[in-house]
Amino acid sequence: MSPQSESLRVLVADDDEQDRKYMGAKIASWGYSTETAVDGLEAVEKAVVFQPHVIVSDLRMPRLDGFELIRKLNELGGSPPVIVLTQFGAIETAISAMHDAGAFWFLEKPVPLQALQVLIERAASQRKLSEENERLRIVLRTESCGDMVGNSPQMREVFSLIRRVAPSKATVLITGESGTGKELVARAIHANSPRADAPFVPVNCAALPDTLIESELFGHEKGAFTGAVERRLGRIELAHGGTLFLDEIGELPLQSQAKLLRVLEDSRVQRLGSKGEVQVDVRVLAATNRPPLKTVKEGKLREDLYYRLNVFHVELTPLRERKEDIPLLVEALLSSLRNKNSRGGWIEPGVVDKLTEYRWPGNVRELRNVLERAVILAGDGPISMSHLPSGFSAELAKSSEEPSVDAGKLTLTLGTSLHDAEKALILATLAYTNNSRRRTAEILGLSLKTIQIKLKEYRGEAGEPQASAVGEG
Repeated sequence: MSPQSESLRVLVADDDEQDRKYMGAKIASWGYSTETAVDGLEAVEKAVVFQPHVIVSDLRMPRLDGFELIRKLNELGGSPPVIVLTQFGAIETAISAMHDAGAFWFLEKPVPLQALQVLIERAASQRKLSEENERLRIVLRTESCGDMVGNSPQMREVFSLIRRVAPSKATVLITGESGTGKELVARAIHANSPRADAPFVPVNCAALPDTLIESELFGHEKGAFTGAVERRLGRIELAHGGTLFLDEIGELPLQSQAKLLRVLEDSRVQRLGSKGEVQVDVRVLAATNRPPLKTVKEGKLREDLYYRLNVFHVELTPLRERKEDIPLLVEALLSSLRNKNSRGGWIEPGVVDKLTEYRWPGNVRELRNVLERAVILAGDGPISMSHLPSGFSAELAKSSEEPSVDAGKLTLTLGTSLHDAEKALILATLAYTNNSRRRTAEILGLSLKTIQIKLKEYRGEAGEPQASAVGEG
């Protein structure tokens, strides 16, 4: 098997059953994944789903011959190279197919197998090079930062904020729903900072038991408590010179919050059981999936700590509000997951459309989990709807059937203030568009920035954090 043939797909189109089966079996024996079609029309249908790297096609076939097959594939866009097979005496027509329609090469029947194998390898290499060039063009058009990709205005703004704040020493508060990638933002800030070569130490405050959290954060001396058989450095000291990332900061006990505030203000840490303090140089990034001011109001987050952390604010938009990023995320995640799971499958175009329609309550984390499951189930074959979780289609149908607010109507009472009327209209339109701020802005003839500012005002009126989609605190 040629090294180039691994995981590559070849479609054979020939109306002669014996030739079709023979060539399909022979090409498969060279290590290619193969499909066959009885004529050009079936070849077009299968090419859409199978997405071959190379097509080997007879020239004369019923319904749609090889010449028209090439034209049809060119019309659909992204046509793979086609090797045309022709009977003796039809060489002029085959040459015409090469020059006029764009065939890769032609061979006379009976097909010389060695020549066919070489041509398939060359055609497949050309196709893979074309695909890599297209991926490179996409990358060049796509904003990225660290392991995050996106072309939506929201993500472009996030990337801009990361690049602006990374070189500074400012503490950063990262907010957003679970699964939106808050730790990825923290890692990107660290990676783009002067501290990039120093430690990045993440701490999930919600996962640490209250009895151990102070020891984990601040460290302890030998004999500080039962079981403390030796000195242990805390996460803060371990992050010396680098970055400490505190995820779910609102879950940290209030007593520990007070000690953390002192570290932020004095750059000194005191281990449990120690009488002295240790000087530390640590940049702190914090994150929460809950509205921080609401958490402050509930007494779960110290107000002084909140303001100390919220020197710079980055808020991540839910995936359902930036659906234009989903195809890019699917491509990036699949590339990573194929390497991780040693799989070579591809995804059918229709599946990407369905993934884009879904609301993704678990955001990017849920998308990654769904894709990893699909990659494992599909193996080296195509990822289809059957490889998605059993309830996915039902949830997709359910979300698409959700009625809009009052069937798209809004009723106002006489005497309603202009401010309240505007607020009701914006919120009703937001619900009508399934929380798409971009679509809401388009319908109302406003800018996306205006919608974000208005929503920030409304949240402030409700006593919740005045957080825009992205921006400084």
